[in-house]
Amino acid sequence: MKNKTYKKLNIWYRKFQISKSPQMNLVWGFFLYTLIGFLLLSIPLFHNRSISFLDNLFIATSAISTTGLVTVSIFNSYNIFGQFIIMALIQVGGIGYMTLTTYYLIFTTRKITHWHSKIIGTEFTLPNSIQIRDFVKSVIIFTLVMETIGAILFYIAFIDSGMGSLKAIWFSIFHSISTFCTAGFGLFNNGFESYRDNTFINTIISVLAIAGSLGFIVITDLLYRIRGKSKQISFTTKTILYGFILLLSIGTLLLYTIEYASVLGSSSSLMTSFFHTMSAMTTVGFNTVPIGKISLPILLLITFLMYIGASPSGTAGGMKITTLTAMIAILKSRLLGQKKITFLNRLIPFERIYVATSIFMLYTSLIFLFSFLLSLSENFSFEKILFEVASALGTVGLSTGITGELSNMGKILIIILMFIGRVGVLTFGFALLRQKIKDSNGTIQDDLAV
Repeated sequence: MKNKTYKKLNIWYRKFQISKSPQMNLVWGFFLYTLIGFLLLSIPLFHNRSISFLDNLFIATSAISTTGLVTVSIFNSYNIFGQFIIMALIQVGGIGYMTLTTYYLIFTTRKITHWHSKIIGTEFTLPNSIQIRDFVKSVIIFTLVMETIGAILFYIAFIDSGMGSLKAIWFSIFHSISTFCTAGFGLFNNGFESYRDNTFINTIISVLAIAGSLGFIVITDLLYRIRGKSKQISFTTKTILYGFILLLSIGTLLLYTIEYASVLGSSSSLMTSFFHTMSAMTTVGFNTVPIGKISLPILLLITFLMYIGASPSGTAGGMKITTLTAMIAILKSRLLGQKKITFLNRLIPFERIYVATSIFMLYTSLIFLFSFLLSLSENFSFEKILFEVASALGTVGLSTGITGELSNMGKILIIILMFIGRVGVLTFGFALLRQKIKDSNGTIQDDLAV
């Protein structure tokens, strides 16, 4: 009887795989994990105080999408078991639920099904120079190594700051996973404002967040280069690194120059400027100064950085640096009257241009639409609403302080945005239309992984 039931379930499961596109499977997968997280967080046993169902759904979605926006205090509202569930959701959301499944298959059977390959290729845009098996292994190993090192360093820093040993252990593990996965969830009610001048903690967060946000493409590509599997790093990796360094430098300089006399006026203002530029770009979402006190020009600058994000196939959200690069290349070719679109003297095929323009249009349209809808349902100033929308869609987690004051409709809109941001705007669009990408194995040529 059990064997028959198992066979029926297996047949149904296989039919479900075939009938759904990779994009739809990805959407359903994250939806189910969000639902599981919501149901677990709704158990009163894991609460320190009464929490509404909508707030539990908000926190579950924020965790699985690695956003970090919260409507209630994580430390005050959930006990250690509830916090552990949130941490587990962050881990699954950060490296991708299908990555964990595929790694288990490699470890146990050393085989990857065609279906798993398609989902991985949908979740992570990979150059065809990188093998999925190597990619998955590097994701898991690199994640475990970085999070372990991060937890050890956090523990040392928290102990030095006077925190108790047991509390420091838990806080170190939680914040290491949250930082590397660029989730922005913290157990401090004021973010890291108490550690604004702590160079050690600022450095730990920056290194972990940058390592996670630069993307597993970059890590795998660099490992290939070190091991001699490739003679040079890929065009995608070069584009990501150049773009990230340039935007990080410009953002830090502008924030330091404009905001020095007000919020950042201290001996550590340059570090604070770097930290918040990094926090917006990597979408880690931690802050060491109150975001609500930052001036309007800097608020718009951070909004732009959250809009761009970091690297594809990493833990960060946003539109991605490669998409911005493709759009700049299009503009340059039009202004110079060139028929071909190039960047760094490399031709960008029209297929990649189509993807980039689609992402740009969808992403920008969603920001406009949800800003409009929130303007109807909420009574906050437009710049705060725009900031909240960009933070939610970019899965950043920075806020001017309005998240907890949102109406029920406002919370629902932000929940939808966070979910779309984690799945990816183009993937979500494909899933709704139930279309399949032509490239069945999910890889692209080494031109530009958008």
